[in-house]
Amino acid sequence: MDFLSLWATSAPAAPIWPQLDHSLRCDVLVIGGGFQGLSAALHLAEAGTDVVLLEAQEPGFGASGRNGGQVIPGLKDDPDTLDRLWGPAASEFAGRTADTLFELVARLGIDCDAVQGGWIQAGNRQVHLPGLQARMAQWQARGVAADWLDAAAMVQVTGARGFVGGWRDPRAGRVHPLKLARGLAQVAEAAGVKLFAHSKVAGLGRGGTGWQARLEAGVTVEAEQVILASNVYTPASLDPRLARATVPANSFQIATTPLTADQLARILPGGEVVSEARRVGTYFRIGPENRLMLGGRGSFADPQSAAGFARIEAELARLFGSGFEITHRWFGRVGMTPDHRLRLCAPAPGLLAATGFNGRGVALSISLGKAMAAHVAQGTPLPIPPSPSIPALPFHALHPIYGGLGIQYYRVRDALDR
Repeated sequence: MDFLSLWATSAPAAPIWPQLDHSLRCDVLVIGGGFQGLSAALHLAEAGTDVVLLEAQEPGFGASGRNGGQVIPGLKDDPDTLDRLWGPAASEFAGRTADTLFELVARLGIDCDAVQGGWIQAGNRQVHLPGLQARMAQWQARGVAADWLDAAAMVQVTGARGFVGGWRDPRAGRVHPLKLARGLAQVAEAAGVKLFAHSKVAGLGRGGTGWQARLEAGVTVEAEQVILASNVYTPASLDPRLARATVPANSFQIATTPLTADQLARILPGGEVVSEARRVGTYFRIGPENRLMLGGRGSFADPQSAAGFARIEAELARLFGSGFEITHRWFGRVGMTPDHRLRLCAPAPGLLAATGFNGRGVALSISLGKAMAAHVAQGTPLPIPPSPSIPALPFHALHPIYGGLGIQYYRVRDALDR
C-alpha cells in the first residue's frame, strides 16, 4: 500500500534535479540531501567553496520531508547538562537552533509556511511536572521568555484532554518540511552548489590526498573533504559504522479532514505545536488546510495497510475525542540513540559525519549543517566536540527485536506513572 503524506499532497511539484552522469572534482562533497546536507552545502557555497551534493533519491525524500514540521530548539539534554558535557558553547548553540532556522528562511525568502508560534511540552502525569519545570527554569535563566501552563491552561491552549501541566517555549514554531527541503535545494543551487538527485553513492574511500566517492552508475566524485549527512538512511555499503550508530525507528503520522471553525477555535487556537513528555508520547499541530496532524512511534516493521496506524488513531481519540476522519497516513525513519544524544564524528581526516537527531532534527540538523560548513570552510570550532570514532550499537542487526521490546517496556512504564 502506498502512503502519501500531507506534505506531498500540499507542496508544489518538485523541481527536476539532474542525475550525475560524469566524474567530478570539488573542494567538498556533501552526501545526503536532507536538512543537514542542504544546509551544509548552502553555507559552504556562500563561503565561496566549490561544493557537490549527492542525494540517492530527491532532496527531502527521507525524514526531512516526512517529519511533523515542528521546529523545536535545543537538544534532548537540558542546558545545564549541555554545559557540563560540552561547555556553554553547546547550550548556546542548542538554544539558538530554532532562531537559526527561521532567520535563514527569512533571509532567503523560502516559502515553507514558517511560523514562529511556540512549542508546548505537555505533561500527562504529575511525575512529569518537576522535570518540565526545571527545564523551563534553566532556559528562563538564559533569557528565554518561557511560561508555565497549569492543567486548566493546557485545556485552553491545546483543546486536548488529559494534560496536567506543561511549559511553552516562544522560540519554537512550525514549517512545511517538504517545502523547506525543496526550497533549500533551490537556493543552494542558486548559491553555486552542484546538486544531483538519484545519484546513490556505492562506496567512499581515500583517494590520493583526499576522498573518492564511487556512484552506482560508475562515475566518481573526488573531494578534499566530505560531509556525510545521510543520517539514518546511510547504507552499510557506504559507512557501516555510521549505519550501526543509531536505531532507525519509524515515526507514524496521520492527518484529518480540515477542521471546522468551531474546532479551530478550540484546538490549538494560538497555533503552537505540542509534544508530550511521556517516554512514548505523541506530537501534534495544525497543518496545511487547517488539518489536525498527530504523530508518534509506530512499529519497527513498515505498515502494510491503514490498520498499522490503529495505535496512532487511538491516541487522536484519546486526546480529542472521536469523530475525526483520517485522510492521510504516512511514516518515515528517525535516528535514535540509547542516550538520546547526537553522534557528531570526525573519524578520519577530512571526513565529518552526524547522525542520531532523536526527534529534534528539523531545527538541529539545519543549524548543525551551518556549523559544519563554518568548521570546514573557516576552521570555526564545532559547538559540540566531534568524536574521533563512530560508536556502533551492539547487535545492531537485531534492532527491530530489542527496539520493539524497548518501546513496549517504556509504554508499560508510562502507564504506571502517576
